[in-house]
Amino acid sequence: MYNFDEIIDRQGSHCVKIERMTEIWGRNDLLPLWVADMDFKTPPCIMDAIKERLKHEVLGYTCPHEGYYAAIIHWLHKRYGMEARKEQIQFVPGIVPGINMTLHALTQRGDRIIVQPPVYHPFRQVIEGSGRILVNNPLVLKEDRFYLDFAHLRKVIKGCKVLILCNPHNPGGRVWSVEEMETLAEICAKHGVMVLSDEIHADLTLPPHKHLPFAMVSPEAREASVTFMAPSKAFNMPGLVASHLVVYNDVLREKLFHYIRYNDLDLGNVFAFLGVEAAYNHGASWLEQLLVYIQSNIDFVDQYLQRSMPKIKAMRPQASYLLFLDCRELGFATPEALDHFFVAGAGLALNNGALFGEEGRGFMRMNTAAPRSVLERAMRQLEKAYNTLN
Repeated sequence: MYNFDEIIDRQGSHCVKIERMTEIWGRNDLLPLWVADMDFKTPPCIMDAIKERLKHEVLGYTCPHEGYYAAIIHWLHKRYGMEARKEQIQFVPGIVPGINMTLHALTQRGDRIIVQPPVYHPFRQVIEGSGRILVNNPLVLKEDRFYLDFAHLRKVIKGCKVLILCNPHNPGGRVWSVEEMETLAEICAKHGVMVLSDEIHADLTLPPHKHLPFAMVSPEAREASVTFMAPSKAFNMPGLVASHLVVYNDVLREKLFHYIRYNDLDLGNVFAFLGVEAAYNHGASWLEQLLVYIQSNIDFVDQYLQRSMPKIKAMRPQASYLLFLDCRELGFATPEALDHFFVAGAGLALNNGALFGEEGRGFMRMNTAAPRSVLERAMRQLEKAYNTLN
């Protein structure tokens, strides 16, 4: 039903992945495979809802409505078996701002906050920017897959207040196993550590893998966590800046929601609430077909690398369209040298793995949510640069 092969010209739309290339790399002629949004049309159901709203020619202040909450509640139940009530859900203008709000509401300056690198770099930024202390529990790389390091976590967790969990993981694409989540929940509960679970990539979990919300792991996890979700990645609508929190613990919820609302941090733009409602009520078939296309794109890149560039290895994601490329065998001594190879040699704009932490050195993150012809061009350009090294 949907044409994911269609090329959409994003020039002139103030698109971040295009507009900021010159600022970062000093040129604007690269293939932009870095920022984590998709080069596909946003689902028709969302665009139709926005067009219908525009028939009312007053773009005034907008509040969440019953349909917004009902759509979230239904999606959580149908997709994950996760039960939530309206009063347990809070709109926030983006997950990173939501994490920042949560740290300010529920922790103090100087509190120790755990992250597990290589991981989405804004986690580190909001911790350091809010005067909290960053504590690293690095992931372990085994057989081309990242794993949680529980032995190290037990050493560093004492005295910490919060652990920020990337669930599923970005940039590695891991869908954490039930056993891993249970062990993590046990350790955090034992030490009184609250978990902030960023589950923005949950809806992009690739079959046969299944996403488990952290709050559903155990009664203890439910009571000592904040779940962050959004349809923005899965339905290609990040520009609507519409995310939400789910908090079950009455004390945490009252304190956090009070902070958000009384600091006027919960105002959504005029399209945010109806965009969420449309995505969750009418976007399931689009998402199902998208996941098939993304999986085929991942297969294409992986097979191309194995066939023509065996020193670059794809860490196949279990969720999302982000592909972490292991480039360590290319032998570049620094992240800057690896960047230069991809930019000057291949004409590609990717995220350097070092951005996500020291553990990401030697990796590059590629966005595969693009028409196949774009990825074919990218692979040809990369292969040409690769062959110059040999």
